[in-house]
Amino acid sequence: MLYPELFKSLEQVRWSMDRDIPWDQFDGSKLTDEQAQTIKMNAITEWSALPATEMFLRDNRGDSDFCAFMSVWFFEEQKHSLVLMEYLRRFRPELVPTEEELHNVRFEFDPAPPLETLMMHFCGEIRLNHWYRCASEWHSEPVIKNIYKVISQDEARHGGAYLRYMKKALVEHGDVARAAFAKIGVLMASARRTEKPLHPTNLHVNQALFPNDTVQSRLPDPEWLEAWLDNQIRFDAEWEKKVVDRILHNMALLFDRPFATVQELNRYRKEVAGRLAAEAAPQDA
Repeated sequence: MLYPELFKSLEQVRWSMDRDIPWDQFDGSKLTDEQAQTIKMNAITEWSALPATEMFLRDNRGDSDFCAFMSVWFFEEQKHSLVLMEYLRRFRPELVPTEEELHNVRFEFDPAPPLETLMMHFCGEIRLNHWYRCASEWHSEPVIKNIYKVISQDEARHGGAYLRYMKKALVEHGDVARAAFAKIGVLMASARRTEKPLHPTNLHVNQALFPNDTVQSRLPDPEWLEAWLDNQIRFDAEWEKKVVDRILHNMALLFDRPFATVQELNRYRKEVAGRLAAEAAPQDA
């Protein structure tokens, strides 16, 4: 069971909203209305950890260890939303999200293969870590720079925790887990080839609600994410390369073989899929 150890390690580095955020360093001359609006959107987006947790608990009912870890992940992700809202409450109270705006991103996700979902959220944590680091550099107001740095570090730790559960899955499920992780790894590391950023909050998750079935589509400004990345914090090809390299590095650790490119990871995916097909063939005959 991983939960007791993960709880202890995350507890040791947990930050306090009162003690560790330098509220007294706020400089209103360095915060624009445009920047404040992006903070509101990120606060609402972080609130979507609520439906994500409900999905995880439903789809992993047979894994009490992982579901117990959700208590830590959910707490810390909701805290991200809360600290961003606290920033707005103190310095831009007119922009604090309403309860209706927050509740609008709580909707049911369709069931999905748990191993693929785990990998998708692992990659999502890597991407968020880099998005928030980039956002911290874009902002000039000291307090929000610090907040984005702090929550980016949380996202990195969450990614590390997910990786621990992925390693556990390899022991329990073998090539089935390898196939799921490689499949989603190829998808999430190929974001530069798509029109939209690949992150769990921007993927369609409820067929009955399509096309209003992504977290981003349910924000007050559904076009916000692309504008934030492309025109505001300027998450460019150099930043994207950091995300891809990090995914490939962790896949190399997970599968114990190097991956210099997404193409190499895709070849590995086909190799594992071939093994699974060969194993299934005698049963189908």
